Amino acid sequence: MDSIKEEAELLFDPKTMRKTRPGLKRLILITSVLFSFISGLPFLLKSIEIYRSPLPFREIHDLSERIELDSLYIPCRFQVVALGFDGNDGNESVVEKLGFKVLEKMRELNGNDLVCGGCGSNYTVSVTVENEGGNCVSYGDTGFWQCGAVDAFEFGKSDDDELDELLVKGLGGKVYSVVVVNRDEEVRVVVGKYRHAWVTGRVGEMNVVDNVASVFVKFFMKGGKEEGMAQGEFMPVGADGKVVLSFSLLNADPQDWIYDWDFRNIDEIFLAPVVESLGAVANISVESQVLHYTPKSSHSLWDEKLSSYIFSTNDLPFFVNSNEWHLDTSIAAGGRYVPSADECPLLLQLPNGETSMTNGFISPMWGGVIVWNPSSCSRNSSSRNPVRHTLSAQDLQKVFEVFMGQLRQLFGLNSDNHFAAQSEVSNFLASARGFTEWELDVLSRHHTCSNLISCVTTLGSLSKLVQSLPRMIIKDEIGKQVKVSLEAASLAQSNASLGIYDSSTVLSRKAKALAEDAFFHPSIMSISYYSFEHCFAIYTPFFLPVSLHILLAAVKELKRYKQERAKYAAWKAKEKLEA
Repeated sequence: MDSIKEEAELLFDPKTMRKTRPGLKRLILITSVLFSFISGLPFLLKSIEIYRSPLPFREIHDLSERIELDSLYIPCRFQVVALGFDGNDGNESVVEKLGFKVLEKMRELNGNDLVCGGCGSNYTVSVTVENEGGNCVSYGDTGFWQCGAVDAFEFGKSDDDELDELLVKGLGGKVYSVVVVNRDEEVRVVVGKYRHAWVTGRVGEMNVVDNVASVFVKFFMKGGKEEGMAQGEFMPVGADGKVVLSFSLLNADPQDWIYDWDFRNIDEIFLAPVVESLGAVANISVESQVLHYTPKSSHSLWDEKLSSYIFSTNDLPFFVNSNEWHLDTSIAAGGRYVPSADECPLLLQLPNGETSMTNGFISPMWGGVIVWNPSSCSRNSSSRNPVRHTLSAQDLQKVFEVFMGQLRQLFGLNSDNHFAAQSEVSNFLASARGFTEWELDVLSRHHTCSNLISCVTTLGSLSKLVQSLPRMIIKDEIGKQVKVSLEAASLAQSNASLGIYDSSTVLSRKAKALAEDAFFHPSIMSISYYSFEHCFAIYTPFFLPVSLHILLAAVKELKRYKQERAKYAAWKAKEKLEA
């Protein structure tokens, strides 16, 4: 027996065999550690997950394409009403021919210079002829003119203001109208403060076509400017749709005199109607201040012929003293500068050598400035204290008229409507609100276009930014702002296509404000570049060394276990053969 055991021991090879079954403790231990690391990986990824509210990328792209294709040419409707013509001029063929001729002349005057927010070529012309018998023949859209509402004889016995109010009753809807009255007198063209004008006198067919088309294109389409209103020409409105009008009374040297004003009275009587009329274009607030020791930056020279101190147009860029004039609001609409006694009276000299009638100008980035000279430029040397004055109501009204002209220019319109000589118009009726209805329509159309383009551009930039940075945080607030902005922009475009100008302007302003708020949201700006590579660089030094060692140990232990199990299997096989 001993010999047999000795022989078995000699045949046993410890390198390839083992007599006991290999244990699983080491393998179970290392596997459990590895499993704990693997099971913790989802929790790690969840902890570094970035929340992204879903954004309507497709809707943003569709809106951008829709606005680009439509070019935002807002439709306009025009009508011609002819009164006091004989029966031969009232048959349907003549009326239709007149409509075609007016339309062709309008296209000729408008040309191919199509401005965003203008009527473009998207407009219609209707014609209604009311003969002496009271019968009406119409071409195109009907229902705007109430036949018999205004008698042709009213144009001979009523003044322009009365006629303007009278025509409102006979003209309905948001349609631009020109009433042509055949009378035995010189031709006279009047543009009212609503959406209509009238031409009276001995007018032939060609004169009617030229005068009517000229009024339609130059005024109702282009706002009274020959070149029209280019985009970005009007007063810049903040991203939130707000404009602050700051009115400042500047006393250059209070040692000479001190002037004050009752601005509350100005605001209630003069400014309130203006702010209300511009409510659709911008959310306007008004503020005022009185400043002392505010000398100008430029120098003035004494002129013997004018017996005044003179500053020229070349001095205007240096007139505003930004160090002393604390005009720190978004828009400084009006600064009334009262010069000191050492440079009083102070007059603005134009390039042609004449002095300015308003003695005011517009300074870029600051707004309008008016130089107001006191009635007496001599200081009271016997008094040690400066004399205090309050501007009279007449002075305030004159100043406000100049301010109103400057405000109109800041909005891209002419300073006033007294340019009949260049436009062959006999009279323009001014509105007490500072802006006529057809001027407000022009502003609304152009601001709607500008706001929608800005909204689409901002949303498009946000869409590209979000898609290029997958680790950017997008909160629900941002997603809601984008969705509401899209809805407002779509509704604004729809209302504009229907000719609802005020509503479309308000909605486009809302869409632009929400798009800007979404793009400049603090959560985007704070972590806009938190990329996946950034996370990998932060967490790798903590987890990679430990996890790599555990993984290598698990592979090594599994390999060892297989080898030991193979040895045990070899020994059992040998035992079976010997038995």
